[in-house]
Amino acid sequence: MDMTQLEYARKGIITDKMKEAALWEGVEPEFIRAGIEAGNIIICHNVKHKNGRPLPVGKGLRTKVNANIGSSADDLDIQKELEKARVAVHSGADAIMDLSTGGPVDEIRRAIIAETSACIGTVPLYQAALDAVRNQKKAIVEMTVEDIFKGIIKHAEDGVDFITVHCGVTRSTVERMRNEGRIMDVVSRGGAFTIEWMAHNNMENPLFEHFDRLLEIVKEYDMTLSLGDGFRPGCLADATDRAQIHELILLGELTQRAWDFGVQVMIEGPGHMPLNQIEANIMLQKRLCHGAPFYVLGPLVTDIAPGYDHITSAIGGTIAAAAGADFLCYVTPSEHLKLPSVDDVKEGVVASRIAAHAADIVKGVKGAIEKDKKMAACRKKLDWEGQFALAIDPEKARRLRAESGVADHGACTMCGEFCAYKVMDDATEMERKTSHK
Repeated sequence: MDMTQLEYARKGIITDKMKEAALWEGVEPEFIRAGIEAGNIIICHNVKHKNGRPLPVGKGLRTKVNANIGSSADDLDIQKELEKARVAVHSGADAIMDLSTGGPVDEIRRAIIAETSACIGTVPLYQAALDAVRNQKKAIVEMTVEDIFKGIIKHAEDGVDFITVHCGVTRSTVERMRNEGRIMDVVSRGGAFTIEWMAHNNMENPLFEHFDRLLEIVKEYDMTLSLGDGFRPGCLADATDRAQIHELILLGELTQRAWDFGVQVMIEGPGHMPLNQIEANIMLQKRLCHGAPFYVLGPLVTDIAPGYDHITSAIGGTIAAAAGADFLCYVTPSEHLKLPSVDDVKEGVVASRIAAHAADIVKGVKGAIEKDKKMAACRKKLDWEGQFALAIDPEKARRLRAESGVADHGACTMCGEFCAYKVMDDATEMERKTSHK
C-alpha cells in the first residue's frame, strides 16, 4: 500500500482524506494535517473500506459519537442488527462498533460494513475466541497466538476502520489489581478473556508481547489502533485505582511505539467514575498518552440508575468531552440489563449527541454555539419548522408538537395565550407605536 495518513502528514503532504475531513469539519486542510502529524488528530479509515467515509477525531474537532451494536448468543437476529446500524446512523452516530458474539458474526460484520458509510470498529479478540470454540472445538484459553492474529487479519481484510486491542492488560497490571483489590475486578470482555488466557497458559498477553507484529498488520491497512482499557472501572468505587492508571501508563508507551511505526492511535477510557474525578482522568490520559485522541465509554456518574444509564452516561460524557475527550461511546437505557433494542440504540445515540454538542460549545468548536443562537431566534419567532430543522432529534420534536393539537403558527400549550414571546412582541409593538406619537 501507499504510506499511512500519519506518514503522509509527517512529509507535509495533504491527502484527499485530509481534505475531505477538513471540509466536513469546516477547518483548513493544514489544520488536519498538522494534527495528524502531532498525533492529536486521527482519520479512521481502512483502505479496504471502499464505501466508508473517513472519520476525523481529535483536538479542535467536533466531538464524535459511537454506537455499539452486535448480536449475542441469546439474540442472533442479523436483520435487527442491520436495523440498529441504520437507526444509529440516521440518529447521528459517527461510528458503529460491531461487538457480535453470537450467530453468523462474519456475515453480520460484513453486512454492517456494506450497509453504511459510517466508520466501523470491532474487537477482533471476540472473533478469535468464537472461531476457536466453534471451528476448532477449543476452549477460549486454548486459543493460540496465531488464532488471535488471524482474527485481526480477518477484520482488517473486511474493511474495519479501527480495532480495539487490550494491549495494556499485562501480568504486572493484573498483579496490581489483585494487590489493591476491586469490587468488580474486570468488566471488559476483552480484558477478561485476556486475563483468563494468561492465567491458563502462564504467558504474557500476546498483543503486548508481539506488539510490533500487530503494528505491521494495522499499518498495511492504515487502520487506527484503539488501545482498549481492559481495566476500566465497572463501578464508581473502582475508579482511578492502580490497575487503571498502570494500564494507562503502558498505553502511553505503546502509543509512542505505534507512532514511530507510522500507525495512528486513540486511547479508550472509563467507564464508571464519580463526577469529580472525570476532569483529572482526562488530564492524566492526555499527559501520559501524549495528546492522543481519547475515546470514553460514558463515563457513568452513578451506579444506581439501571434503565436510565443513557442519562448517567450523558452527564459524564459532557464533563469528559468538555475537559478534552474527543470521542464518546454511547450508553443505552438497556446497559447492564439486556441487549439494546432498536429504540434503545436511538435513545443512546441522541443522549450522547446532546453530551457531545454541549461539550463542543465549551470547547469552542467551530459552529457549535451558532446552532444554539439560531434555535433561540426560531423560538423567539415561534418558527416551529426552523426549530425542528435545528433539533438533535427533529422527529421527536415534531411528534410532541403535533400531539399538542395546536396550529403550527401558535404558541406551545405550556403557556398558550400567556406565551412570554407573544407578550414581549405586544409590548415591543406598543412601545413602537407610543414612540411615534
